[in-house]
Amino acid sequence: MSKYIISLDQGTTSSRCIIFDYYGKVVAKAQKEITQIYPKPSWVEHDPMEIWETQLEVVNEAIKASNAKMDEFVAIGITNQRETTIVWNKETGKPIYNAIVWQCRRTAKMIDKLNEDGLKQKVIETTGLIPDAYFSASKIAWILENVEGARELSEEGKLLFGTIDSWLIYNLTGGKIHVTDYTNASRTMLFDIKNICWDEELLSYFKIPKNMLPEVKTSSCIYGYGDEKLFNKKIPICGIAGDQQAALFGQCCFEAGEVKNTYGTGCFLLMHTGDKMYASTKGLLTTIVASDDNKINYALEGSVFVAGAAMQWLRDEMELLKNTAESMDYALKVKDNGGVYFVPAFTGLACPYWDPYAKGTVVGITRGTSKAHFIRAALESIAFQSNDVIQTMIEETKIDLKCLKVDGGASANDFLMQFQSDISNCTVHRPEMIETTALGAAYLAGLAVGFWKSKEEIKNNWLLNKEFKPVIDNTQRNQLLTNWHKAIRLALLWKDI
Repeated sequence: MSKYIISLDQGTTSSRCIIFDYYGKVVAKAQKEITQIYPKPSWVEHDPMEIWETQLEVVNEAIKASNAKMDEFVAIGITNQRETTIVWNKETGKPIYNAIVWQCRRTAKMIDKLNEDGLKQKVIETTGLIPDAYFSASKIAWILENVEGARELSEEGKLLFGTIDSWLIYNLTGGKIHVTDYTNASRTMLFDIKNICWDEELLSYFKIPKNMLPEVKTSSCIYGYGDEKLFNKKIPICGIAGDQQAALFGQCCFEAGEVKNTYGTGCFLLMHTGDKMYASTKGLLTTIVASDDNKINYALEGSVFVAGAAMQWLRDEMELLKNTAESMDYALKVKDNGGVYFVPAFTGLACPYWDPYAKGTVVGITRGTSKAHFIRAALESIAFQSNDVIQTMIEETKIDLKCLKVDGGASANDFLMQFQSDISNCTVHRPEMIETTALGAAYLAGLAVGFWKSKEEIKNNWLLNKEFKPVIDNTQRNQLLTNWHKAIRLALLWKDI
């Protein structure tokens, strides 16, 4: 009899379920989009009940599509959008407000006040994060302050907080289990990543009762069992990791110095740093990585705000592409970028610049500039921005990058992957399986129940699809980088002109 792992992948735009076999191959999958709610400019919400209902629907669809018997499913793993915040009444099990999504900026002034109150360094040193509305702490505080009756209910011990993983497990177990893992806890801006506990000073500052918070456990252990009413079987829920940490684990980046880049709407780069925490001076975040034991390891994380979104912009708003896949064909029609550099600072620039006022900029246009040059410049911008993060990681850790593991939709673009290799002067490895986020959650769940015996066993599943090695020389690389940084300076100058 075959055995399978169920992986729940609850993301910002959809709920997904992927079923994996022992070899890390996809047996079945299902997906449903979730509604994006925008009550005011810069506010972003989701309906927690819709998240739960769609996630349950796709699980049942995937199980049905697999044609497997219930006895063949041995564990459930969960990966999730990380900082998104839900507060619910533990007596009714119902949310008291919509989920406030990680993208939501409604609490920006609250963070400004925190900085004015002199707590910025405290946050950085304790949580590894830079104070921002992005994280969960200020979102919880907003709900308690602005939802009628919430403060009173919290003081009576009747409210629970959770990131999406906690919410799903609470519902999967029929309200019996309130738990999260180290990776998600480390994204709340309330968790002490050195002492591995909720921080009393930050809880006090945000006026958040500690009894609202979930128990924090390792990313691979048995948290509880799915309610028999849901699956006609008690399936152990035993893997949790935030999406980017799950992708790092799914890429088998288990050792210090290993780096992955997920190419999606934006890019998320994580460098495993082992048991060492690095205090970044250039805006990299320190976060806890997923592990199959109680040993705490860390990663440096850096983001690119606009990656695949630049190609979507060329397709939808500029109408230069019929589909994003044909961008590679256009890029290969010309021998180089023709001196054109595109900085897609649509929402400012992230690490290492951290300038919210930077604007999208195109430089180097001449009479000879063609559509192909423009598209190529947009593709190259994804690699240039990723390289800025990579070089910051190398500079701050003194760890040489030998290989970059890649995943996500845009990693299928051979031109982009080759250019990434060229500009970063490193080997790029693209695996056969690019569903690494869901796979990471599956691995964590499977290790907890002995489906896989060790990480070494899992490594056997990692198969190379294609290797990209640098083909340009240092002179050419340096010239490209010099011009890119000129373009960056112009994008940063916008606010001063």
